[in-house]
Amino acid sequence: MNQDMDFILKDWEFKPGVAQARLIQARDGRQVIQLRIDLGLLQLETTGRPDGARPHGHATFFEHLREQARLSKKAEGSFTLSDEQCQDADREFLQFYHRRMCWLALRQYPRAIKDADHTLAFMDFVKRHAPNEDYLNAHEQYRGFVLFQRTQAAAALAVENETPQKAIEEIHAGLDRLREFFASYEREEDLEESGMVQHLRHVEASLRQQFKIGPTLQEQLQQAIADEDYERAARLRDKMKENE
Repeated sequence: MNQDMDFILKDWEFKPGVAQARLIQARDGRQVIQLRIDLGLLQLETTGRPDGARPHGHATFFEHLREQARLSKKAEGSFTLSDEQCQDADREFLQFYHRRMCWLALRQYPRAIKDADHTLAFMDFVKRHAPNEDYLNAHEQYRGFVLFQRTQAAAALAVENETPQKAIEEIHAGLDRLREFFASYEREEDLEESGMVQHLRHVEASLRQQFKIGPTLQEQLQQAIADEDYERAARLRDKMKENE
């Protein structure tokens, strides 16, 4: 069997700063992702864990850890990640990062959102069970970036579904989550200077201009509440429920 990858790399030039991903069909018929990197390529599974492994019989290592935490709480009342578990968790975080980048590059927005939600839930788990502050902070520092990418995907999906107003609402929801993230580090004053926030503001302005969007229903609701116009607020809530 020829194991040389030269023929693949020769026809797929690496471009620094660009996420280069493609979906291909493997020999057994399943679909896989290939990600071009400077030293070659990565191949990732499209479902389950990106490397195709089933840690301890589970779809992901995160699922295994959740089970271990439940069992430990029943027996001992607490659960803390071991050094080995921390290393395995780091591997899974990195794998999902690579696949999330691929999904965004491929404009597979629902899948990007799903992988972002996995990572955020895993971060929440680490926050509760980290062995020390250093390990916790090593992961929490990236929460803002994951929230940013999730917001990008959710807004792009809304535009793709021809609901640009919902895209703006997704951006606002993402900005609120980023505000909470900055507040957790007591850096609220740095929020608007963040490149992530500036990018989302730019996308919102572009959407408003392109689709001639005025105040969204959520913004109208907030204004109605501020004006103490509760009848209008009730009508707006009903309309928002109809649009869900």
